Amino acid sequence: MKKKEKQSKPVNKTTQVYRLMGIDTAMHLLRPEAKWEISNNVFTRWEDPRPCPTIEEVYETIEKIRAFEDSINTIYLPRQLEQMGIQQKQLEDAIQ
Repeated sequence: MKKKEKQSKPVNKTTQVYRLMGIDTAMHLLRPEAKWEISNNVFTRWEDPRPCPTIEEVYETIEKIRAFEDSINTIYLPRQLEQMGIQQKQLEDAIQ
Protein backbone atom coordinates (compact mmCIF):
# COMPACT_ATOMS: atom_id res chain seq x y z
CA MET A 1 0.00 0.00 0.00
CA LYS A 2 1.31 3.41 -1.00
CA LYS A 3 2.05 5.81 1.82
CA LYS A 4 0.39 9.18 1.30
CA GLU A 5 2.66 12.19 1.33
CA LYS A 6 1.68 14.69 3.99
CA GLN A 7 -0.14 17.61 2.39
CA SER A 8 1.42 21.00 2.98
CA LYS A 9 -0.41 24.27 2.87
CA PRO A 10 0.96 26.83 0.40
CA VAL A 11 3.05 29.60 1.85
CA ASN A 12 2.51 33.15 0.66
CA LYS A 13 5.74 34.59 -0.58
CA THR A 14 7.30 36.94 1.92
CA THR A 15 10.89 36.53 0.74
CA GLN A 16 11.60 36.56 -2.97
CA VAL A 17 13.47 33.51 -4.24
CA TYR A 18 15.15 34.28 -7.55
CA ARG A 19 15.32 31.18 -9.71
CA LEU A 20 16.37 32.71 -13.03
CA MET A 21 18.38 35.76 -12.09
CA GLY A 22 22.14 35.58 -12.54
CA ILE A 23 25.06 36.17 -14.88
CA ASP A 24 24.64 32.79 -16.61
CA THR A 25 21.02 33.50 -17.53
CA ALA A 26 21.81 37.07 -18.59
CA MET A 27 24.65 35.84 -20.80
CA HIS A 28 22.44 33.16 -22.32
CA LEU A 29 19.88 35.82 -23.21
CA LEU A 30 22.48 38.29 -24.53
CA ARG A 31 24.75 35.87 -26.45
CA PRO A 32 23.29 32.35 -26.68
CA GLU A 33 25.97 29.63 -26.86
CA ALA A 34 28.89 32.05 -26.43
CA LYS A 35 31.91 30.65 -24.58
CA TRP A 36 32.98 33.04 -21.86
CA GLU A 37 34.50 33.42 -18.42
CA ILE A 38 34.25 36.36 -16.07
CA SER A 39 36.26 37.33 -13.01
CA ASN A 40 35.82 40.46 -10.88
CA ASN A 41 33.37 41.94 -13.42
CA VAL A 42 35.87 41.52 -16.28
CA PHE A 43 35.52 39.06 -19.12
CA THR A 44 38.68 36.95 -19.06
CA ARG A 45 37.66 34.65 -21.94
CA TRP A 46 35.51 35.43 -24.96
CA GLU A 47 35.12 32.89 -27.75
CA ASP A 48 32.36 34.09 -30.03
CA PRO A 49 32.25 36.05 -33.29
CA ARG A 50 29.73 38.50 -31.81
CA PRO A 51 30.98 41.41 -29.72
CA CYS A 52 31.39 40.77 -26.02
CA PRO A 53 28.67 42.54 -24.01
CA THR A 54 29.73 45.15 -21.52
CA ILE A 55 29.38 44.37 -17.84
CA GLU A 56 26.78 47.16 -17.76
CA GLU A 57 24.70 45.29 -20.37
CA VAL A 58 24.95 42.14 -18.27
CA TYR A 59 23.77 43.93 -15.11
CA GLU A 60 20.95 45.70 -16.99
CA THR A 61 19.77 42.28 -18.21
CA ILE A 62 19.96 40.88 -14.67
CA GLU A 63 17.76 43.77 -13.47
CA LYS A 64 15.21 42.98 -16.19
CA ILE A 65 15.20 39.35 -15.10
CA ARG A 66 14.71 40.44 -11.48
CA ALA A 67 11.79 42.69 -12.48
CA PHE A 68 10.22 39.80 -14.39
CA GLU A 69 10.55 37.43 -11.41
CA ASP A 70 9.22 40.12 -9.05
CA SER A 71 6.14 40.48 -11.26
CA ILE A 72 5.09 36.85 -10.71
CA ASN A 73 3.11 35.94 -7.60
CA THR A 74 4.84 32.66 -6.85
CA ILE A 75 3.52 30.67 -3.90
CA TYR A 76 5.77 27.89 -2.58
CA LEU A 77 4.94 24.95 -0.39
CA PRO A 78 6.88 24.77 2.90
CA ARG A 79 8.81 21.70 1.67
CA GLN A 80 9.84 23.59 -1.47
CA LEU A 81 11.21 26.47 0.58
CA GLU A 82 13.02 23.97 2.77
CA GLN A 83 14.54 22.27 -0.28
CA MET A 84 15.65 25.62 -1.71
CA GLY A 85 17.22 26.51 1.63
CA ILE A 86 19.17 23.27 1.61
CA GLN A 87 20.25 23.85 -1.99
CA GLN A 88 21.29 27.42 -1.14
CA LYS A 89 23.37 26.16 1.81
CA GLN A 90 25.06 23.55 -0.40
CA LEU A 91 25.91 26.28 -2.92
CA GLU A 92 27.29 28.57 -0.21
CA ASP A 93 29.36 25.69 1.23
CA ALA A 94 30.75 24.84 -2.23
CA ILE A 95 31.81 28.44 -2.82
CA GLN A 96 33.69 28.72 0.47
